[in-house]
Amino acid sequence: MKYIIPILIFYNHILFSQTQPAIKPIPSTDQYFERKIIDEYRNIENVEDSTVTNWMKGQNSYANSILQSIPNRQYLINKLDEIDNKKEYSISYLQTTDNNRYFYFKTQARENIQKLYFRNGFNGKEELLFTSADYKKNNKEYVINYIKPNDDGSKVVIALTEGGKEIGEMIIIDVDKKIILPYTITHCWPSDGGGVSWLPDGSGFIYLHYPIIDNKSDLFLKNMTAVVYKIGDDPEKIHSILSKKEYPELNLKEEDFPIVSIHKNNSNYLIAKIGGAANFSDTYYANFSELNSKHINWKPLYKKEDKIVDYALVKDDLYYISAKGTKNNFVARTSLKTPNFSQPEIIIKEMKYEVIGTVYSTKDGLFITTTKNGVEAKMYSYNSQGTFREIKLPISAGNINLATKSNNYSDIWVTCSGWNSPNRRYKYNISENKFIPENINPVIEFPEFKDIKVLETSVKSHDGKDIPLSIIYNKELNSKEKRPLLVLGYGAYGISYNPFYAPIALLWAVKGGIVAYTHVRGGGDKGEEWHLGGYKKTKSNSWKDFISCIEDMHKEGYSSPDKTAIWGISAGGIVVGRTMTERPDLIKAVIVAAGTLNTIRMEASPNGANSVKEFGTVKNKDEFEYLYEMDSYQHIKKGIKYPATLITTGYNDPRVPVWMSAKFAAKLMADNTSKNPILLKVDFDGGHGIDKTKKKSYEDIADIFAFALWQLGHPEYQPERNETK
Repeated sequence: MKYIIPILIFYNHILFSQTQPAIKPIPSTDQYFERKIIDEYRNIENVEDSTVTNWMKGQNSYANSILQSIPNRQYLINKLDEIDNKKEYSISYLQTTDNNRYFYFKTQARENIQKLYFRNGFNGKEELLFTSADYKKNNKEYVINYIKPNDDGSKVVIALTEGGKEIGEMIIIDVDKKIILPYTITHCWPSDGGGVSWLPDGSGFIYLHYPIIDNKSDLFLKNMTAVVYKIGDDPEKIHSILSKKEYPELNLKEEDFPIVSIHKNNSNYLIAKIGGAANFSDTYYANFSELNSKHINWKPLYKKEDKIVDYALVKDDLYYISAKGTKNNFVARTSLKTPNFSQPEIIIKEMKYEVIGTVYSTKDGLFITTTKNGVEAKMYSYNSQGTFREIKLPISAGNINLATKSNNYSDIWVTCSGWNSPNRRYKYNISENKFIPENINPVIEFPEFKDIKVLETSVKSHDGKDIPLSIIYNKELNSKEKRPLLVLGYGAYGISYNPFYAPIALLWAVKGGIVAYTHVRGGGDKGEEWHLGGYKKTKSNSWKDFISCIEDMHKEGYSSPDKTAIWGISAGGIVVGRTMTERPDLIKAVIVAAGTLNTIRMEASPNGANSVKEFGTVKNKDEFEYLYEMDSYQHIKKGIKYPATLITTGYNDPRVPVWMSAKFAAKLMADNTSKNPILLKVDFDGGHGIDKTKKKSYEDIADIFAFALWQLGHPEYQPERNETK
């Protein structure tokens, strides 16, 4: 006991005596149509200026000193490690080739990075193929973030990145010889740029080339080009097959992603999708025989107005899901030789309560997945006789993912997941209508989570819409017991908050808290109509739905404002940022990770032109007003008592620039009149938070949860303030 008092005094000294760095604002005034906007911290956008960099480093140091001194932060790290180490290993990113070779990432219990393994068949002998720890040996920490084997598994492309930059380089491994081929492909981002598409004979592959990879450059994410690389050629010599410059007749924009692939079900065609930050895209096709020609004759396949959600090729027929003119989508068919999307041949009509999401094809027909409110998944089959039937899943699932080989095989795998259940993988035998467990990951039961429950409900929003809400809690909800409440929201790009297994969320519930996942408008939980309900002009619905969910939890008596924390990531920063600026009285703590917080300046960032497709442009008067309304930075007001806020960001973030979080933090610190802490944590060796080691992930999660539990008054996370004890 004699050691407790000095330790508590040390916590007190760290938490309440350090001086937080400050930065002087250098305002800039912009004229947007009839409105003048003062940007007080425009100077922070120059992140290479030493004054700005040193201030961010000081803020990061200050934030880390606070976070690392919160009692029981280390307990969270240890608990995550303990949960993870109950499994001997974990496997992800599994891919199966036509000849039944399995490729996957594997992380042993005590390892910090994932390695690439393969085996011949599910029961084959496992072999280590590659580890990034042996790559280059230049004191940089590389992470594997993408793999793609060719059809027979004789070669595999591996993408590596460092410092959270996501854009990196690719190497090629000869699987049988266990050697790295002497060719390194640079300027690539396959994990988010359409991936790699192998040529049918395995002699090379198609990928997306990024001319500029410096995320601080104005030319970053501009003028990308689809290229074909033949193994043995000089990777520096770019063989373009689609770009804005070389195909002016297609009217590509400089921010478009020209993603070209070869469909596994019909290698006679090249498919070119003009991708970007939009749900639907213009798509073209050409004969594969034109691949080596000087100029490919790209022909229109479908336009973004056709609202094609997903498709599968069966010989020369294209089976597709469309959201055009429907709420929950339909499935139709057209000929690839003479495509006609204006008069669809509908084979599966729109369902009343389920959104049709994906379509796959095998030797036996089509397989279709649906979701209800984004949290209840179902699976269906459709055969050549026109029979459409539901396939009863082996377990109840909030989300399912399918994997197939091609139309030459019957193989299909189904992975089921839920909020409180680990992923379970099955191989489906259609002839026997039977699911056979094929878990390449060990399935571990966690007795500490046995009492975790999930309530799927809905909440009335400000305009009467029913907003789906997923509530995770331990044992029973008691309206007389105010619990620590953690509310998460995203609501953008039509992305759904599908159920996934997150031990840290379950740990929050075990500790007596409630986790609530909100399915606000802007997401895709109820189809494209739901997405458009929180898009540009209607974007305010996203945070108003979020606010309604919090208010309902308080009204039901499950929590209260002083016990409520909110958490948003990336575009979810709009939801939590505008919630805290509009209703600071509703919450006690805010966590924003890599948040989109300064939307009227979005176009000043390299990824801004693409974000216009989802949020709007300041060049249009109406859309400027929408962007201003969703701008959390501009809605911070002097003299307001704001909640405690933890803002995390990565210096190398290629998606949301680091200055967006830094500006928000600086203005919040200056204008806030409460005594609640405002912390800015900048990872100078990180990016958008995607490519991280296991150790780094544990630490970041522990910071967030320790901060929230501290602010919500959890007794195990409170520093001692009384030094006289």
